[in-house]
Amino acid sequence: MPKIIDHDAHSQDLARRAAAYFSQHGYGGTSMRKIAQHLGLSKSALYHYFPTKEALFLACTRQVMPGMDALPQDVTGSETDRLQALKEMMGQDFAAEMALIFDYLRGKSQAEIAQDEAMQLALSAYRGAVAAIVGETRSEQVLAQIMGELMLAYLSGGKAIDRT
Repeated sequence: MPKIIDHDAHSQDLARRAAAYFSQHGYGGTSMRKIAQHLGLSKSALYHYFPTKEALFLACTRQVMPGMDALPQDVTGSETDRLQALKEMMGQDFAAEMALIFDYLRGKSQAEIAQDEAMQLALSAYRGAVAAIVGETRSEQVLAQIMGELMLAYLSGGKAIDRT
């Protein structure tokens, strides 16, 4: 009797596991062959679930980004407290995440980036997490501030931002 596999659940599991591989090795340093080996699959089996590396990356993004929605409900307190908690959550893997994003976007035009489904999904998740705290009107400005502060902290060796 053939083994019955829940295709959707299996592809989600593969994407979740591949996300960690992308994070560790980068987008450019990863091939479908290497990912298949890491996942314990043949390359053709991986292509059965994901026709391209970009499709796999999108599936990985879909697995990782929903975690952004968890914070606003989990953290209570003032707006400042909730934004600080969000910033701390975003800062945990910030350097690796930004390196992966820039690696993925390398060589793409601004128009291609604007149309890229994985980037739209990620931005939507970030915007949604911020908007849940400060509202839609201020979400872009606050997200830009958080991302800027995280980037500045990273580039200055992890030093806290002096707000005086």
